[in-house]
Amino acid sequence: MAGPSAKELTEQAVRRIQAEVPALEPLKLVVGLELRGRGDVQLYRVELPGPKVAKDSAADARVRVTVARSHFNELATEGRVRQWREAIQSGHVKVTGPEPILELVANVVARHDERARTPKTRR
Repeated sequence: MAGPSAKELTEQAVRRIQAEVPALEPLKLVVGLELRGRGDVQLYRVELPGPKVAKDSAADARVRVTVARSHFNELATEGRVRQWREAIQSGHVKVTGPEPILELVANVVARHDERARTPKTRR
């Protein structure tokens, strides 16, 4: 019995990230996802908000994400924003695109992390 498809895993991963960082939900962006397996490359087009995921080369993508299929499966099923960030910083996930877009997403995530760390004041 096969597990969830790459399309289902992609939708699951996007929804988890959007749930964790709600400020990313309205972001309008097309992302090209490249999953590298053993001698195989699968290309997906991920349209946000949504997500709308289709098996496509995503010629109109502003941002490209490249990741090994095995690592993607783990991140998609269990990964939170922190694990995605660590995977990007370690080079397991490669993200390319216009610097302003990448900075915008990084700043939104950083602000979310800061708010999550700041203790709530009691009234």
